[in-house]
Amino acid sequence: MTLPEPVAQPLGSASPLAPAPLFAPRSEGATGARGRQPVGLRGVGPVAFLRKALTIAELEVRKLRHDPTDVFMRTVQPALWLLVFGETFTHIRVISTGKESYLQFMSPGILAQSILFLSIFYGIQIIWDRDMGIVHKFLASPTPRAAIVLGKALSAGARALPQGIIIYALALLLGVRMNWNPLALLGVIVMVMLAAACFSTFSLVIACLLKTRDRVMGIGQVLTMPLFFASNAIYPISFMPGWLQVIARVNPLSYQVDALRALMVTGETSINGLGVDYGVTILITTALILLAARLYPRIVQ
Repeated sequence: MTLPEPVAQPLGSASPLAPAPLFAPRSEGATGARGRQPVGLRGVGPVAFLRKALTIAELEVRKLRHDPTDVFMRTVQPALWLLVFGETFTHIRVISTGKESYLQFMSPGILAQSILFLSIFYGIQIIWDRDMGIVHKFLASPTPRAAIVLGKALSAGARALPQGIIIYALALLLGVRMNWNPLALLGVIVMVMLAAACFSTFSLVIACLLKTRDRVMGIGQVLTMPLFFASNAIYPISFMPGWLQVIARVNPLSYQVDALRALMVTGETSINGLGVDYGVTILITTALILLAARLYPRIVQ
């Protein structure tokens, strides 16, 4: 009995049983003669676009699984704000918050602060990825740059969720009356992820422009405190001078705190309306994602 002769394959062709490479090179026909990467949905459907973004997010979250201590280390500062600043100002009653305690008023603002401080330095990670050659592989793949940026924004939101759980637990231990309505909890989760995506993408834009870790760290340190104090996180906007009220009303953190305050604790309502809070945050985040997608290749130039 004679065995059939194997079918000869052209040199360089892949076996049909061989696994597909993780970063497939871009085909000239899919992206144009110059091999330009599509920025948004060009050349890929919405379902494939979302799948690619979720794959990027899963890769980033996997890093957190290998080093979860970073989440707990970043919880120390918001915990001190709640335990020291919040408890002290609740007893001396310096800031009037109506019938609710100051700690009740402050807890959503500290959650927003924790998200801000966690996300504003996220751009440093892309510089590490560039130095390790990961960014070059992303740019050589057929994945749209907007999907890469969206995936990183989603991973920042996933990193922020454990912070929210820890701050919820601390606020509950301090006697804050939390809102346990399932829809309210879902709204808090969505806003936490949107806020983290907003500031992490903003940090990504800064990293693409400045390109060094020291500069990104310096700009992040300069921006965190003005964003935090020029918001309604620890005192009402009505207490501010007129010029600071103008800044607070264009500060995206103010809208995020307003939504978290209405959803997170009982007895609080949204001043702007939840539709406005979510709409402004989504609009700013979308604009930043598109801008970061446009600037993404500059990190390797």
